[in-house]
Amino acid sequence: MKKLLLLLSVVLSLTASAQMKREMRGAWIQCVNGQFLGMGTQKMQQTLTYQLDELQKDGVNVIIFQVRPECDALYESSIEPWSRFLTGQQGKAPSPYWDPLQWMIEQCHRRGMELHAWINPYRAKTKNTTQLAQNHIAVRKPASCFSYDNLLVLNPGLPENRDYICEVARDIVKRYDVDGIHMDDYFYPYPAAGQTIPDDAQYRQYSNGIKDRGDWRRYNVDLFIEQFYKTVHETKPWVKVGISPFGIYRNKKSSPVGSNTNGLQNYDDLYADILLWVNNGWLDYCVPQIYWEIGNKAADYDTLIRWWNQFAAKRPLVIGEDVERTVKYTDPQNPASHQLDAKMRLHSQMPNVKGTVLWYAKAAVDNVGNYGTQLRNNYWRYPALQPAMPFIDGKAPKKVRRVKPVWTSDGYVLFWTAPKGKGWQDEAVKYVVYRFGAKEKVNIANATKIVAITTQPFLKLPYADGKTKYTYVVTALDRLQNESKGVKKAVKL
Repeated sequence: MKKLLLLLSVVLSLTASAQMKREMRGAWIQCVNGQFLGMGTQKMQQTLTYQLDELQKDGVNVIIFQVRPECDALYESSIEPWSRFLTGQQGKAPSPYWDPLQWMIEQCHRRGMELHAWINPYRAKTKNTTQLAQNHIAVRKPASCFSYDNLLVLNPGLPENRDYICEVARDIVKRYDVDGIHMDDYFYPYPAAGQTIPDDAQYRQYSNGIKDRGDWRRYNVDLFIEQFYKTVHETKPWVKVGISPFGIYRNKKSSPVGSNTNGLQNYDDLYADILLWVNNGWLDYCVPQIYWEIGNKAADYDTLIRWWNQFAAKRPLVIGEDVERTVKYTDPQNPASHQLDAKMRLHSQMPNVKGTVLWYAKAAVDNVGNYGTQLRNNYWRYPALQPAMPFIDGKAPKKVRRVKPVWTSDGYVLFWTAPKGKGWQDEAVKYVVYRFGAKEKVNIANATKIVAITTQPFLKLPYADGKTKYTYVVTALDRLQNESKGVKKAVKL
């Protein structure tokens, strides 16, 4: 038994020591599934508080919160109506009144998490929505949308729709302290048998000489993505733009650059040329939804993560993981285990993979298949910084000043002063605190030595009897989490 425990300790130690210091650890919190319908303000806040607390314990550092599922709003908007997924009736404000987006920003920042506002760009009505508010875009301008498979979709072929979506995004970014703005995989609608996209008139008017209808549709989405990216960064340069495409770009039978898969394709079926956007720098991080299991005959996870690692490396690559499917299927190499360990091993082998986003948050919170426990005890045991984005800003802030331990009425506290800095590129907004034992080499590249990432210029120390020596190191982070040089302080605890 002792040998088994020792072996387990060694394995955990090796796993922890291999932890990436910079890693996006995200979770999608969606509303379109109706999980908040009928809850009311107090119950929804309680539910979200519990989810955020559990996700924080699991090591999550980014929440991607759905705020615009069908040209509506889970925030106060003068452009679009309140969402029925919040109140049960589109256009009806929550009572007691609150602003879910503002509330989530405050809650996430308090926990050291980033908040990325998740919008669906083109979908104007989901299949189960039966009544639209009078100020909804499809009511005000019905010609801006087309009907497809019981959906309403903002027509990507209309230039004014690009402007409209960008106006919505600009409004969110301008008024809210979001860290990112995020779009999922819904561009042109998913193909439905017997359905035809009704865009003949727009193609005649706006074809711009493009002979192939598919190329023209891709051109429409490309124009939108480029405009969207510029809009966000013109409004606030530090706000990250993330896109989460369907997990297959193209199949090899459609293109030599495609993956050895056999499924629906971003490029051919959704008219989303995600590789063009990555290579042109029209997004800041890419989260392909690789929701299948290792060994899937049509879309093998192992095949796809290797493909994305090879072809989508010009922007941070983060893998969209299906929590429930991961724990449903067994590891082909170890039938006694589900696939979390095997998938995490693949992550560690892919040099361009910079993190994971969990689909979906509640599954991790519910700890299906012990998934959450594994994250908090093993894979995401220690805090992590966000992936570097030098293409936005690569300059680190100056060092913190006056690092000093002080006895207070609340105990022994390490205080420091923010460095001097002007503008968003130089100002410190967070701090990283590391701890090293008396005989340990100070090495802030070692992620296992991080004890806190905090917005506060102080940290309470775990004082015992004052006989054990430690060295604490404090660094400063700017908006893009560029890290300053460290300042050391020896203490006895």
